[in-house]
Amino acid sequence: MLGTVESFLDLESAHAVHTRLRRLTADRDDDLLVAVLEEVIYLLDTVGETPVDLRLRDVDGGVDVTFATTDASTLVQVGAVPKAVSLNELRFSQGRHGWRCAVTLDV
Repeated sequence: MLGTVESFLDLESAHAVHTRLRRLTADRDDDLLVAVLEEVIYLLDTVGETPVDLRLRDVDGGVDVTFATTDASTLVQVGAVPKAVSLNELRFSQGRHGWRCAVTLDV
């Protein structure tokens, strides 16, 4: 998630000023990834905030996500702000060095 945010905002000097809790549900892990990224876009569009960190906690059928957020307008924009998560070419897998994912964002 942070890699996605860092593709359009410079988080180097960012610090959290708000906390947003969301319960996200999905049948598969890749669908949960999409749900988290869609929530990032939703927060930007509705309250002008961007996550600078997050915590995940497993719950039945999904995860509780705690987003630590800041006002996006206080950060330097370094790329195009995404408007949607594309389901095309979504890849999500676990390997010996941890989890890897690739996602296409529509701008």
